[in-house]
Amino acid sequence: MASILSIILLGFTSHALAVDINEKLSIGGVIGGAYQYQSVNDTDAENAGRGGLPIQAEISYRPTDKNEFFAKLGFAAGKGLNEISPFVLAPWAAPLEDDVKDINGRNRDYLLTAWYKHAFQFGESTSLGITGGLIDATDYLDGNAFANDEFTQFMNEALVNGSNGFFPSFDLGGAAELEIGNFSVNGIIMDIGENDDGNSYHFYGVQLAYTLETSFGEGNYRLIVDGTSKKFLDTDGEDKERLVCVILSFDQQFGDIFGAWIRVGKQDDKSAVDCENLLSGGINISGKLWGREDDNFGIGYAYINGGNTDLDSSQLAEAYVRFALDEYVALTLDVQYMQDKYDNAGDPNGFIYGLRLVCEF
Repeated sequence: MASILSIILLGFTSHALAVDINEKLSIGGVIGGAYQYQSVNDTDAENAGRGGLPIQAEISYRPTDKNEFFAKLGFAAGKGLNEISPFVLAPWAAPLEDDVKDINGRNRDYLLTAWYKHAFQFGESTSLGITGGLIDATDYLDGNAFANDEFTQFMNEALVNGSNGFFPSFDLGGAAELEIGNFSVNGIIMDIGENDDGNSYHFYGVQLAYTLETSFGEGNYRLIVDGTSKKFLDTDGEDKERLVCVILSFDQQFGDIFGAWIRVGKQDDKSAVDCENLLSGGINISGKLWGREDDNFGIGYAYINGGNTDLDSSQLAEAYVRFALDEYVALTLDVQYMQDKYDNAGDPNGFIYGLRLVCEF
């Protein structure tokens, strides 16, 4: 862990170099180190701590205001608790060591995204963006103002995206983003190199969203529908089926200090799936409450109804407080409680305590 922290501190000294090179070229990135300790019961897994250090660097080139070339590299040291956790949900959703190597079975390391985007403007309130290349489905689907960033918000995967949404990342695809006033439609198609069954597959997704401005503040209301080609094995391991899921993702501001969010999702269970139904939600409290507007406190809960595997249900509660140390650096204290229930096995449960230090530039 000492080596991880030393790398983080070295990374912090470089953030002053991360500036716009000129009006067309810019660079940025994130260095995030986290240490988590699990104290678990009713399982053979040990009480232990692990750390991880993902580093991402990105470059954007805009030759005109309607064209953009973008690339993101990702590196990581350590696998965190994810490799020893007894729980079905990953304690930290960040791309760690195994996630940035041989990405989706493509024999490609470290290059996460690389795409070209062209924007069309139709009047003052209507625009269309077309993107193609190596993309990430979560850049276009299942956004949420308070529960969508593993570096600055919740750490557990169930509170970053809908766990039953099977959103792929870092592979070939195309996306369209249409905005008409407060209404938007995102559509995406991807060709994924390999799933857990070793099969390549196609992914499709659509998001309908509306931004509502009220006296309380801004609210965002989304409907996401996604699916795949028939390349996922059923519970017998013989027939191939497609994945299909529908998710509602809402977030709403209530004044300058409070915000709330909710996700509800249902997945088809023709193929073998751990998570059929999802219900999650939480609140966000701005640091304005205690005189530090860049700080925030979040608390969230997720309940998963198991699909057609041995998992009967899984539930998670997570709370964190994030302290902004300066314009670039933030420290987060995090605690999670998880409980999995199985039909024919033990029911692991326990706490995970986390410390996260992130530099964004």
